[in-house]
Amino acid sequence: MIKYLFTAILSITALTPVHAEVIAIRAGRVITDAYLPARGASTIIVENGRIIAVNEAAAAIPAGATVVDLGNRTVLPGLIDVHVHLGGYSDDPWYASVAPKRTEEYAVAIGLSNALITARAGFTSVREVGGGARATIAVRDAVNDGLAPGPRIQTAGTSLSIIGGHADSTVGINPEIGDALDKMYPQIGVCTGAEGCAAAVRQVAKTRVDLIKIVATGGVLDDGKTGLEQHFTNAEMKSIVDTAHMLGLKVAAHAHGARGIEAAINAGVDSIEHGTFADDTDIKLMKAKGTYMVATLMAFEGLKEHLGKGFFTPNVEAKGLQTLSIQGKALAAAYRAGVPIALGTDAGVYKHGRNAEELPMMVKLGGMSPKDALYAATMGGAKLMGIDGETGTLVAGKSADLIAVDGDPLTDPAAVLKIRYVMVKGKSIGLQ
Repeated sequence: MIKYLFTAILSITALTPVHAEVIAIRAGRVITDAYLPARGASTIIVENGRIIAVNEAAAAIPAGATVVDLGNRTVLPGLIDVHVHLGGYSDDPWYASVAPKRTEEYAVAIGLSNALITARAGFTSVREVGGGARATIAVRDAVNDGLAPGPRIQTAGTSLSIIGGHADSTVGINPEIGDALDKMYPQIGVCTGAEGCAAAVRQVAKTRVDLIKIVATGGVLDDGKTGLEQHFTNAEMKSIVDTAHMLGLKVAAHAHGARGIEAAINAGVDSIEHGTFADDTDIKLMKAKGTYMVATLMAFEGLKEHLGKGFFTPNVEAKGLQTLSIQGKALAAAYRAGVPIALGTDAGVYKHGRNAEELPMMVKLGGMSPKDALYAATMGGAKLMGIDGETGTLVAGKSADLIAVDGDPLTDPAAVLKIRYVMVKGKSIGLQ
């Protein structure tokens, strides 16, 4: 009897039509692709989170559709930031990771809060490139599963670092405390030797990350005295990249110094993050190998806010001052050479929500055209993340990831600072 009842329920369910959520978005102008001319007044039809048509404004709207009238505003693909730290605050001192409240559980709350701030700033997809292993995974899953509002998230989880490197969380703290922490909570991303680093990649991959982040050179904001040049040996870097690629994971390389950048490119990384002191050799290699440049110009802005105010240690101050005079120069060289570029900001080094300021800076300091900067902020990021079949343009079949702004970002890059509407996967984040 139960068997027949179950079969009957299945039959009824199969015959019952699934209610389709249809939304019609009216706009004065639509940019479907940064490399195509903008359309005039149009209506975007969204059904169950996906774009099914971009029609002329006069086209009929499906019966029962919810209408979102954005007036004369410009609708365009949601922006993409491929370098964020959702679990960080720019006002955190360098030792914040060992502060009493900064548990992994608390980091989840911080990450969810910053995810919503980031989405409201017009970013519908992001890459989290380094944070607490459990926290970053939890934030990604909660947002991607629809339990909390925010952008589509990919995460690298724990960054890979040499002992005493930029992502070694015990650098600069009391050595007795550091030793105790290492014993109680071994850092799975800190590794030595080609074999050890291959094992570390597998350990990080086991946590269900979307990519691997390698700290190929020293960093600015750690208290170490190891400088900004190459950290991992060539063999270690090659082992990390080969192992990651074997597991189907791309590799993002934090890299400042020129020779460290060169070594990372030769090892086969997919993107250079920061690229601060990239020279002609590096740029030519990036072009030849198709390595992405992610310049994170906003990181310099976060740095400027705190320099000379006693916020940083003397080591950090010295390294920070090294970088400021060349802000944007490496990006400009990469752009002139035709290196692929994706927008990344290092959110968390500055206050979350200012991500879109990167785009006009790419034009002003990097010499990019507004069109190319917008492409880097949409399809450039989508291609680097491997989601260009899902987002990055507004075409039928893709996810409804879109924003509305005042003005035209194809001619005025600052227009992206005037966010008036955000939709992620067909869900409205807000109308301003």
